[in-house]
Amino acid sequence: MFETLGEIDIEELDYDLLEQIKPKSQTHFSGFELYYPKLSKSPEIQKIYSLINKVAVSNASVLIQGETGSGKELIAGAIQALSLRADKPYVTVNCAAIPEHLLESELFGHDRGAFTGAVTTHIGKFEQADGGTLFLDEIGDMHPTTQAKILRVLQEQSFTRIGGQKVIRVDVRIIAATNKDLWQEIESGRFRPDLYYRLNVVTVQIPPLRERREDVPLLADYFKKKFAAELKKNIGNFTAEAMELLANHSWPGNIRELRNLIERAVLVTNSGEDITPKDLALTGKDYFAAGGRDRRREERGPSLPSLRLEELERMAVNIALERSKWIQKDAAELLGISPRALNYKVSQLGIAYAGWRKNVV
Repeated sequence: MFETLGEIDIEELDYDLLEQIKPKSQTHFSGFELYYPKLSKSPEIQKIYSLINKVAVSNASVLIQGETGSGKELIAGAIQALSLRADKPYVTVNCAAIPEHLLESELFGHDRGAFTGAVTTHIGKFEQADGGTLFLDEIGDMHPTTQAKILRVLQEQSFTRIGGQKVIRVDVRIIAATNKDLWQEIESGRFRPDLYYRLNVVTVQIPPLRERREDVPLLADYFKKKFAAELKKNIGNFTAEAMELLANHSWPGNIRELRNLIERAVLVTNSGEDITPKDLALTGKDYFAAGGRDRRREERGPSLPSLRLEELERMAVNIALERSKWIQKDAAELLGISPRALNYKVSQLGIAYAGWRKNVV
């Protein structure tokens, strides 16, 4: 199945085809987990794909490291989709999103009456993932106490629910991910070295999107087709300038930022039209840093009244404030300066707005 993907041209792929290549039993995958690593133009992603293609068929634990939003979940999904457990449960837990006092119950479950409010028995994630894979996202944020319990389960493949006596045996493969440097966490005493070595059978390091810009058109096109299909909109292509902006942007938020940007663009673009620079929610600073030339026509300010520095500054500050509806923090972001610097400029230039308290900044 995966070899046939190599014969498909990126221009021919669409969202419907991704659904067709998805195994019918794998309802937790979009098809993109299989499609992206195979067709990526990035040599680093190709190396990662080659590695996960080898380790996926084993039961070895995998540790995925990379910046926030770089696609760690996507790679974890690809490992599961290629594994011998592909048709088994695939359970995910975001360790950073669950309060510490609730995480143990979420992972191991609890019996009825285990604590105040435990009116029913709760089946934990380990039990739910029995026979399949458990993806522990942002494991670097897990408290050392919970880390010790995770280690025990990995060693013994068994546990008891909170408040329970019965020993529950499970067969679970662990894929873990983190955006933290676990060596630094170990040195600072926040992460257990024995758990690190247990998880670190295979390590996958995901490069940030800014280091694989050749994949931006591939990812942008996929997200455009995905959201257009969901909204039942007929969206055209990206204009040359829009794609140039996407390719040149620094992407501090990685794939997650790109996904959100494209979703917004599809929402605001009229059906039947191409996506243009005006549809991309890039701030003025990011727009020009990515090589943008003429700003959106409808957003252009008045012609320059003079070349005096004070007048240019006044005009720039006023335009930024108007665009941000006179919210100074947002205006400062548009100008690429700190709120304190904007405060000073507003006072220096004598700019006032009736909605500000006491009409004073």
